[in-house]
Amino acid sequence: MALIQPGEYQDRFEKLEAAFKGAKRLIVLTHDNPDPDSVSSAFTLAYVAKNRFKIPSSVKYGGIVGRAENRAMIRVLGLRMKPLVEEDFKEGTEFALVDMQPKTGNNSFPKNRKPLIVIDHHPLRKTTKADYLDIRTEYGATATILTEYLIASGLEIPSQLATALSYGISSETQDLGREAREKDIEAYLALFPLSNKKLLANIEHPKLSREHFITLNRALHHSLIYKNAIATTLGEISNPDFVPFTADFLLRLERMSWAICLGRYHGKIIISIRTTNAKGEAGRFLRSLIGKKGTAGGHGMIAGGQVPCKDKEDEACTKIEDEIVQDFLKKLGYKDAGGMTPLLTPESIHD
Repeated sequence: MALIQPGEYQDRFEKLEAAFKGAKRLIVLTHDNPDPDSVSSAFTLAYVAKNRFKIPSSVKYGGIVGRAENRAMIRVLGLRMKPLVEEDFKEGTEFALVDMQPKTGNNSFPKNRKPLIVIDHHPLRKTTKADYLDIRTEYGATATILTEYLIASGLEIPSQLATALSYGISSETQDLGREAREKDIEAYLALFPLSNKKLLANIEHPKLSREHFITLNRALHHSLIYKNAIATTLGEISNPDFVPFTADFLLRLERMSWAICLGRYHGKIIISIRTTNAKGEAGRFLRSLIGKKGTAGGHGMIAGGQVPCKDKEDEACTKIEDEIVQDFLKKLGYKDAGGMTPLLTPESIHD
Protein backbone atom coordinates (compact mmCIF):
# COMPACT_ATOMS: atom_id res chain seq x y z
CA MET A 1 0.00 0.00 0.00
CA ALA A 2 1.45 3.37 -1.06
CA LEU A 3 1.79 5.99 1.64
CA ILE A 4 0.56 9.55 1.20
CA GLN A 5 2.72 11.72 -1.04
CA PRO A 6 2.95 15.50 -0.40
CA GLY A 7 1.85 16.43 -3.92
CA GLU A 8 -1.12 14.08 -3.99
CA TYR A 9 -3.49 16.55 -2.35
CA GLN A 10 -1.96 19.82 -3.54
CA ASP A 11 -5.15 20.98 -5.26
CA ARG A 12 -7.16 20.85 -2.04
CA PHE A 13 -4.33 22.50 -0.15
CA GLU A 14 -4.21 25.39 -2.60
CA LYS A 15 -7.96 25.91 -2.13
CA LEU A 16 -7.45 25.94 1.64
CA GLU A 17 -4.65 28.49 1.18
CA ALA A 18 -6.97 30.69 -0.87
CA ALA A 19 -9.62 30.52 1.85
CA PHE A 20 -7.08 31.69 4.45
CA LYS A 21 -6.03 34.69 2.36
CA GLY A 22 -6.67 37.89 4.29
CA ALA A 23 -7.44 36.16 7.60
CA LYS A 24 -5.90 38.00 10.58
CA ARG A 25 -6.84 35.71 13.46
CA LEU A 26 -8.23 32.19 13.53
CA ILE A 27 -10.08 30.14 16.12
CA VAL A 28 -10.38 26.44 15.31
CA LEU A 29 -13.49 25.15 17.04
CA THR A 30 -14.26 21.54 17.95
CA HIS A 31 -17.70 20.17 18.66
CA ASP A 32 -18.92 20.33 22.26
CA ASN A 33 -17.37 17.76 24.62
CA PRO A 34 -14.65 17.06 22.03
CA ASP A 35 -13.25 13.62 21.29
CA PRO A 36 -9.72 12.74 20.05
CA ASP A 37 -10.71 12.96 16.38
CA SER A 38 -12.00 16.50 16.85
CA VAL A 39 -9.14 17.63 19.12
CA SER A 40 -6.32 16.28 16.93
CA SER A 41 -7.94 17.73 13.80
CA ALA A 42 -8.28 21.15 15.42
CA PHE A 43 -4.67 21.32 16.56
CA THR A 44 -3.44 20.21 13.15
CA LEU A 45 -5.38 22.91 11.32
CA ALA A 46 -4.17 25.53 13.83
CA TYR A 47 -0.59 24.31 13.35
CA VAL A 48 -0.85 24.62 9.56
CA ALA A 49 -2.51 28.05 9.74
CA LYS A 50 0.12 29.39 12.12
CA ASN A 51 3.27 27.89 10.64
CA ARG A 52 2.48 27.84 6.92
CA PHE A 53 0.21 30.88 6.57
CA LYS A 54 1.43 32.93 9.57
CA ILE A 55 -2.08 33.35 10.97
CA PRO A 56 -2.29 33.56 14.80
CA SER A 57 -4.43 30.55 15.72
CA SER A 58 -5.95 28.97 18.81
CA VAL A 59 -8.13 25.95 19.56
CA LYS A 60 -11.41 26.34 21.45
CA TYR A 61 -14.24 24.06 22.52
CA GLY A 62 -17.68 24.12 24.10
CA GLY A 63 -18.93 21.84 26.87
CA ILE A 64 -16.36 19.80 28.78
CA VAL A 65 -13.59 17.31 28.09
CA GLY A 66 -14.98 14.44 30.09
CA ARG A 67 -13.78 10.99 29.06
CA ALA A 68 -10.61 9.87 30.83
CA GLU A 69 -8.79 9.00 27.59
CA ASN A 70 -9.62 12.41 26.12
CA ARG A 71 -8.37 14.27 29.20
CA ALA A 72 -5.24 12.12 29.22
CA MET A 73 -4.57 12.92 25.57
CA ILE A 74 -4.72 16.67 26.17
CA ARG A 75 -2.67 16.43 29.37
CA VAL A 76 0.18 14.14 28.30
CA LEU A 77 0.60 15.82 24.90
CA GLY A 78 0.49 19.31 26.41
CA LEU A 79 -2.28 20.49 24.07
CA ARG A 80 -3.41 24.00 24.97
CA MET A 81 -7.10 24.48 24.32
CA LYS A 82 -9.55 26.74 26.10
CA PRO A 83 -13.33 26.99 26.46
CA LEU A 84 -15.10 29.23 23.94
CA VAL A 85 -16.21 32.58 25.42
CA GLU A 86 -18.25 35.53 24.14
CA GLU A 87 -15.12 37.68 23.70
CA ASP A 88 -13.86 35.25 21.05
CA PHE A 89 -16.36 36.62 18.55
CA LYS A 90 -14.72 40.02 18.24
CA GLU A 91 -14.38 41.62 14.82
CA GLY A 92 -11.54 40.32 12.69
CA THR A 93 -11.57 36.78 14.07
CA GLU A 94 -12.33 33.97 11.63
CA PHE A 95 -13.58 30.53 12.62
CA ALA A 96 -12.80 27.08 11.27
CA LEU A 97 -15.02 24.18 12.36
CA VAL A 98 -13.61 20.66 12.39
CA ASP A 99 -15.36 17.30 12.81
CA MET A 100 -18.74 19.04 12.91
CA GLN A 101 -20.96 21.47 11.07
CA PRO A 102 -22.87 24.57 12.19
CA LYS A 103 -26.51 24.43 13.31
CA THR A 104 -26.41 20.72 14.19
CA GLY A 105 -26.97 21.07 17.94
CA ASN A 106 -23.66 19.52 18.98
CA ASN A 107 -21.54 22.68 19.06
CA SER A 108 -21.42 26.22 20.44
CA PHE A 109 -20.96 28.09 17.18
CA PRO A 110 -23.65 30.82 16.85
CA LYS A 111 -26.39 30.10 14.33
CA ASN A 112 -26.25 33.63 12.97
CA ARG A 113 -22.59 33.45 11.93
CA LYS A 114 -20.88 31.80 8.97
CA PRO A 115 -17.53 30.09 9.51
CA LEU A 116 -14.61 30.59 7.19
CA ILE A 117 -13.86 26.86 6.95
CA VAL A 118 -15.68 23.60 7.68
CA ILE A 119 -13.81 20.28 7.48
CA ASP A 120 -15.76 17.16 8.45
CA HIS A 121 -16.39 13.50 7.65
CA HIS A 122 -20.08 13.50 8.55
CA PRO A 123 -22.76 13.89 5.85
CA LEU A 124 -23.21 17.43 4.53
CA ARG A 125 -26.18 19.27 6.03
CA LYS A 126 -28.34 21.53 3.88
CA THR A 127 -27.79 24.33 6.39
CA THR A 128 -23.99 24.13 6.25
CA LYS A 129 -22.42 27.24 4.71
CA ALA A 130 -18.76 28.32 4.72
CA ASP A 131 -16.25 30.05 2.49
CA TYR A 132 -14.42 26.73 2.21
CA LEU A 133 -16.08 23.34 2.65
CA ASP A 134 -14.34 19.97 2.73
CA ILE A 135 -16.79 17.19 3.57
CA ARG A 136 -15.60 13.63 2.97
CA THR A 137 -18.07 11.01 4.15
CA GLU A 138 -15.92 8.26 2.64
CA TYR A 139 -13.31 8.87 5.36
CA GLY A 140 -13.52 7.19 8.75
CA ALA A 141 -12.03 10.15 10.65
CA THR A 142 -11.64 13.89 10.21
CA ALA A 143 -8.09 13.44 11.51
CA THR A 144 -7.31 11.58 8.28
CA ILE A 145 -8.34 14.61 6.23
CA LEU A 146 -6.17 16.90 8.36
CA THR A 147 -3.25 14.49 8.08
CA GLU A 148 -3.40 14.91 4.32
CA TYR A 149 -3.40 18.71 4.64
CA LEU A 150 -0.47 18.50 7.05
CA ILE A 151 1.60 16.37 4.69
CA ALA A 152 0.68 18.57 1.71
CA SER A 153 1.82 21.64 3.67
CA GLY A 154 5.41 20.41 3.63
CA LEU A 155 5.79 21.33 7.30
CA GLU A 156 7.70 19.18 9.75
CA ILE A 157 5.34 16.87 11.64
CA PRO A 158 6.08 17.13 15.38
CA SER A 159 5.86 13.90 17.36
CA GLN A 160 3.22 15.54 19.57
CA LEU A 161 0.97 16.16 16.57
CA ALA A 162 1.63 12.74 15.00
CA THR A 163 0.70 11.09 18.31
CA ALA A 164 -2.52 13.11 18.57
CA LEU A 165 -3.56 12.37 14.99
CA SER A 166 -2.75 8.66 15.12
CA TYR A 167 -4.79 8.34 18.30
CA GLY A 168 -7.57 10.43 16.76
CA ILE A 169 -7.79 8.03 13.82
CA SER A 170 -7.50 4.84 15.88
CA SER A 171 -10.06 5.90 18.49
CA GLU A 172 -12.58 7.09 15.90
CA THR A 173 -12.28 3.85 13.92
CA GLN A 174 -11.76 1.53 16.92
CA ASP A 175 -8.22 0.61 15.91
CA LEU A 176 -9.07 0.76 12.19
CA GLY A 177 -11.83 -1.82 12.63
CA ARG A 178 -14.89 0.46 12.39
CA GLU A 179 -15.57 2.41 9.20
CA ALA A 180 -11.86 2.70 8.41
CA ARG A 181 -11.15 3.15 4.72
CA GLU A 182 -7.90 2.86 2.75
CA LYS A 183 -7.16 6.57 3.26
CA ASP A 184 -7.47 6.19 7.04
CA ILE A 185 -5.06 3.27 7.02
CA GLU A 186 -2.59 5.19 4.81
CA ALA A 187 -2.70 8.20 7.14
CA TYR A 188 -2.26 6.05 10.24
CA LEU A 189 0.73 4.22 8.73
CA ALA A 190 2.32 7.56 7.85
CA LEU A 191 1.83 8.91 11.38
CA PHE A 192 2.56 5.92 13.57
CA PRO A 193 6.36 5.85 13.08
CA LEU A 194 6.48 9.50 14.17
CA SER A 195 4.29 8.93 17.24
CA ASN A 196 5.48 8.64 20.82
CA LYS A 197 4.49 5.06 21.72
CA LYS A 198 4.88 5.55 25.48
CA LEU A 199 2.56 8.56 25.45
CA LEU A 200 0.07 6.63 23.31
CA ALA A 201 0.00 3.89 25.93
CA ASN A 202 -0.59 6.47 28.69
CA ILE A 203 -3.49 7.94 26.70
CA GLU A 204 -5.12 4.60 25.90
CA HIS A 205 -4.91 3.27 29.47
CA PRO A 206 -5.60 6.17 31.86
CA LYS A 207 -6.62 5.91 35.48
CA LEU A 208 -10.41 5.99 35.90
CA SER A 209 -12.39 7.87 38.50
CA ARG A 210 -14.64 6.17 41.05
CA GLU A 211 -17.56 7.95 39.37
CA HIS A 212 -16.75 6.07 36.18
CA PHE A 213 -17.36 2.73 37.90
CA ILE A 214 -20.48 3.98 39.71
CA THR A 215 -21.97 5.06 36.38
CA LEU A 216 -20.97 1.78 34.74
CA ASN A 217 -22.67 -0.11 37.57
CA ARG A 218 -25.85 1.91 37.00
CA ALA A 219 -25.67 1.26 33.26
CA LEU A 220 -25.38 -2.51 33.71
CA HIS A 221 -28.27 -2.68 36.18
CA HIS A 222 -30.52 -0.64 33.87
CA SER A 223 -29.62 -2.51 30.67
CA LEU A 224 -32.39 -4.31 28.81
CA ILE A 225 -32.05 -6.77 25.93
CA TYR A 226 -34.34 -7.68 23.07
CA LYS A 227 -32.94 -10.12 20.51
CA ASN A 228 -29.87 -8.36 19.01
CA ALA A 229 -30.48 -4.95 20.64
CA ILE A 230 -29.47 -3.59 24.04
CA ALA A 231 -30.62 -0.36 25.68
CA THR A 232 -29.81 1.45 28.92
CA THR A 233 -30.51 4.74 30.69
CA LEU A 234 -28.07 6.46 33.03
CA GLY A 235 -30.27 9.14 34.60
CA GLU A 236 -28.48 12.34 35.63
CA ILE A 237 -24.78 12.33 34.77
CA SER A 238 -21.94 14.78 35.38
CA ASN A 239 -20.05 13.83 32.23
CA PRO A 240 -21.78 13.57 28.81
CA ASP A 241 -19.00 11.30 27.53
CA PHE A 242 -20.38 8.52 29.74
CA VAL A 243 -23.17 8.07 27.15
CA PRO A 244 -21.08 7.19 24.06
CA PHE A 245 -18.62 5.21 26.22
CA THR A 246 -21.47 3.07 27.58
CA ALA A 247 -22.99 2.52 24.13
CA ASP A 248 -19.61 1.32 22.83
CA PHE A 249 -19.14 -0.91 25.88
CA LEU A 250 -22.58 -2.56 25.70
CA LEU A 251 -22.21 -3.33 22.01
CA ARG A 252 -19.43 -5.73 23.00
CA LEU A 253 -22.01 -8.09 24.52
CA GLU A 254 -22.19 -11.27 22.45
CA ARG A 255 -24.95 -11.44 19.82
CA MET A 256 -25.64 -7.68 20.08
CA SER A 257 -25.57 -5.67 16.85
CA TRP A 258 -27.37 -2.51 18.07
CA ALA A 259 -26.94 -0.51 21.29
CA ILE A 260 -28.54 2.68 22.57
CA CYS A 261 -27.65 4.64 25.70
CA LEU A 262 -29.36 7.70 27.17
CA GLY A 263 -28.26 10.05 29.95
CA ARG A 264 -29.37 13.46 31.24
CA TYR A 265 -26.91 16.33 31.22
CA HIS A 266 -27.61 20.05 31.71
CA GLY A 267 -31.26 19.89 30.75
CA LYS A 268 -30.80 17.57 27.77
CA ILE A 269 -31.23 13.87 27.19
CA ILE A 270 -27.97 12.79 25.51
CA ILE A 271 -28.34 9.80 23.18
CA SER A 272 -25.76 7.53 21.57
CA ILE A 273 -26.38 4.69 19.14
CA ARG A 274 -23.84 2.12 18.02
CA THR A 275 -24.18 -0.75 15.56
CA THR A 276 -21.96 -3.47 14.12
CA ASN A 277 -23.89 -3.24 10.84
CA ALA A 278 -21.63 -1.48 8.34
CA LYS A 279 -24.74 -0.51 6.37
CA GLY A 280 -26.73 0.54 9.44
CA GLU A 281 -26.71 4.26 8.58
CA ALA A 282 -26.82 5.05 12.29
CA GLY A 283 -26.83 8.82 11.76
CA ARG A 284 -29.91 8.72 9.54
CA PHE A 285 -31.48 6.15 11.87
CA LEU A 286 -31.12 8.41 14.93
CA ARG A 287 -32.25 11.57 13.13
CA SER A 288 -35.40 9.71 12.08
CA LEU A 289 -35.83 8.31 15.59
CA ILE A 290 -35.61 11.70 17.30
CA GLY A 291 -37.43 13.66 14.61
CA LYS A 292 -38.40 17.17 15.66
CA LYS A 293 -37.95 16.40 19.36
CA GLY A 294 -34.25 17.28 19.16
CA THR A 295 -31.13 17.11 16.99
CA ALA A 296 -28.87 14.26 15.92
CA GLY A 297 -26.00 13.38 13.64
CA GLY A 298 -23.56 10.62 12.82
CA HIS A 299 -22.67 8.25 10.03
CA GLY A 300 -22.67 4.55 9.23
CA MET A 301 -22.11 2.81 12.56
CA ILE A 302 -22.19 5.56 15.20
CA ALA A 303 -24.57 8.40 15.99
CA GLY A 304 -25.31 10.89 18.74
CA GLY A 305 -28.07 13.32 19.52
CA GLN A 306 -29.86 15.29 22.19
CA VAL A 307 -33.46 16.04 23.19
CA PRO A 308 -34.28 19.07 25.38
CA CYS A 309 -35.65 18.13 28.80
CA LYS A 310 -35.03 21.32 30.75
CA ASP A 311 -37.54 22.34 33.43
CA LYS A 312 -39.43 19.05 33.05
CA GLU A 313 -40.26 16.83 36.01
CA ASP A 314 -38.28 13.61 36.40
CA GLU A 315 -41.34 11.58 35.41
CA ALA A 316 -41.72 13.53 32.16
CA CYS A 317 -38.05 13.00 31.26
CA THR A 318 -38.36 9.30 32.03
CA LYS A 319 -41.39 9.07 29.75
CA ILE A 320 -39.42 10.65 26.88
CA GLU A 321 -36.55 8.20 27.44
CA ASP A 322 -38.93 5.23 27.49
CA GLU A 323 -40.55 6.39 24.26
CA ILE A 324 -37.16 6.74 22.56
CA VAL A 325 -36.16 3.20 23.57
CA GLN A 326 -39.50 1.78 22.40
CA ASP A 327 -39.26 3.65 19.09
CA PHE A 328 -35.66 2.44 18.74
CA LEU A 329 -36.84 -1.17 18.86
CA LYS A 330 -39.78 -0.51 16.55
CA LYS A 331 -37.48 1.03 13.94
CA LEU A 332 -35.42 -2.14 14.13
CA GLY A 333 -38.60 -4.02 13.22
CA TYR A 334 -39.49 -5.32 16.70
CA LYS A 335 -43.12 -4.68 17.54
CA ASP A 336 -43.22 -6.61 20.81
CA ALA A 337 -40.85 -4.21 22.59
CA GLY A 338 -42.45 -4.99 25.94
CA GLY A 339 -40.60 -8.28 25.99
CA MET A 340 -37.20 -6.81 26.88
CA THR A 341 -35.27 -8.70 29.53
CA PRO A 342 -32.68 -7.35 32.01
CA LEU A 343 -29.02 -7.89 31.23
CA LEU A 344 -28.40 -8.72 34.90
CA THR A 345 -30.88 -11.12 36.44
CA PRO A 346 -31.09 -11.66 40.22
CA GLU A 347 -29.46 -15.04 39.69
CA SER A 348 -26.50 -13.60 37.78
CA ILE A 349 -25.96 -10.87 40.39
CA HIS A 350 -25.66 -13.41 43.19
CA ASP A 351 -23.59 -15.98 41.29
